[in-house]
Amino acid sequence: MKIHIIGCSGSGKSYLARKLSEKYCIPHFDLDDLQWDNHAEHYGVKMPPEKRSAMLQEIVQKENWIIEGVYYKWVQDSFRAADMIYVLEIPSRVYKFRILRRFFKRKLGLEKGKKETLHSVLGLIRWTDEFQSVNMPKIQEMLKPYGQKVQYLRSKRDINNLL
Repeated sequence: MKIHIIGCSGSGKSYLARKLSEKYCIPHFDLDDLQWDNHAEHYGVKMPPEKRSAMLQEIVQKENWIIEGVYYKWVQDSFRAADMIYVLEIPSRVYKFRILRRFFKRKLGLEKGKKETLHSVLGLIRWTDEFQSVNMPKIQEMLKPYGQKVQYLRSKRDINNLL
């Protein structure tokens, strides 16, 4: 089984990927780990595109996977290979709350994460608002050819019904 999950920051992609991974006993992969160099000294250092592409191809060639992330421009191979594509579209008040909650959990050491600052998190919220208004319509258009294998999840109830 091959599943791709896409949505904005704070939409619940990691949660859904983890739950589906447990349900089907297949590995899940976070595209942030391909996009960003989490071992860099500073927050926000991108992985070289060649390395990122090679890592994605290695995942896509596996028999089973769940890929989750916000990215869409460089992941078309995973859209084509996926058996199912879940698009998370949730209200802005929900993703903003989740982004801030995650930041504070990381700062308190309650959750593993990146080296974010308050400034970078506020920038992430602004970026996410723009993503929803500008990029999400592009993603919806890009996914039209995949028809029946695309499912939109817009609420906690939709996600719970899936699980």
